[in-house]
Amino acid sequence: MTTTLLADLTTLRLGGPARALVRCPDTRTLVEEISALDRAGEPALVIGGGSNLVVADEGFDGTAVLVRSTGVRFGTGRESGRAHVTADAGVGWDDLVGATLETGFGGLECLSGIPGAAGTTPVQNVGAYGVEVADVLRSVQVLDRRTGSLRWVSPSELGLGYRTSRLKYRDEFVVVAVSFWLNENRVSQSLRYRELSSALGVEPGDTADAIAVREEVLALRRGKGMVLDDDDHDTWSAGSFFTNPIVTAQEAPAVLHRIRSRVGEDITVPTYPEPAGGMKLSAGWLIERAGYARGYPGPSSPVRLSTKHTLALTNRGDATTEELLDLARDVRAGVRAAFGLTLHPEPVLVNCSL
Repeated sequence: MTTTLLADLTTLRLGGPARALVRCPDTRTLVEEISALDRAGEPALVIGGGSNLVVADEGFDGTAVLVRSTGVRFGTGRESGRAHVTADAGVGWDDLVGATLETGFGGLECLSGIPGAAGTTPVQNVGAYGVEVADVLRSVQVLDRRTGSLRWVSPSELGLGYRTSRLKYRDEFVVVAVSFWLNENRVSQSLRYRELSSALGVEPGDTADAIAVREEVLALRRGKGMVLDDDDHDTWSAGSFFTNPIVTAQEAPAVLHRIRSRVGEDITVPTYPEPAGGMKLSAGWLIERAGYARGYPGPSSPVRLSTKHTLALTNRGDATTEELLDLARDVRAGVRAAFGLTLHPEPVLVNCSL
């Protein structure tokens, strides 16, 4: 065990020290280490790719458990009626997506370029370009820290929703492996995101070659600073910092009235239908219309909104976590003052809060 700065383990490159660090190269080691820490009463912070963590400058008063398990296993339709892939929690997510395509399958391509480890994807129910993990998830293997036992759970048990699940903000379960359904013959998921289908020259709802979809998704993400690049400070972030706000059918008319009163009646407000008549709004659009431009508050600031994408809060190289949180508070307050809507953070905040 060695003391380590958590900034070295997160894509934001922020965060103070942990008391100790253990690296787990396989599932057995992961289970043994977490179980030992639990028996000793030692707090554990489980870290996969570190792409969805905001860690306090004071760090974490416990042990950081670094998940580095690497197993990947493909299954065929002869076994379960449909092809699938099962990956250890520590497998890099984009590496897994690439491996499925190289093996001749489709299904995960719209989620290309998302940073982090495979085991974190169901926790957040990550999604992009019209596809969520919930659409392709087969099952999740978890360690129940209360009993020390391993078990597989189905998607229906996880309460998967927009950027959330029953695994998020809870520590009694640790994901150790995940399994996803795949499409044969490298056929993509249905392309529901218009920007993506238009770029590929297909109608919304159609499919395409999964490799072509992956290449286009990566190009779109790079244009928004959402593919990790050590030399690009716009990617020193936790991805989208705020989730898109969702309002009920009853709230929607008043919300739209407030927005149009601010931006003008002739402006089209981007909205997306939700179950039971609800409505999802674009957090990035609201941030910009509240007066926050890309790169805010300016080139001299150690933390800024990305110059490519206003939903990402970025570390320009020498920032602190508290400076990042101050920027988040500023943006949240501005959107609330402009539109009466409160934005909520998407990353997990460790030993800090807004």
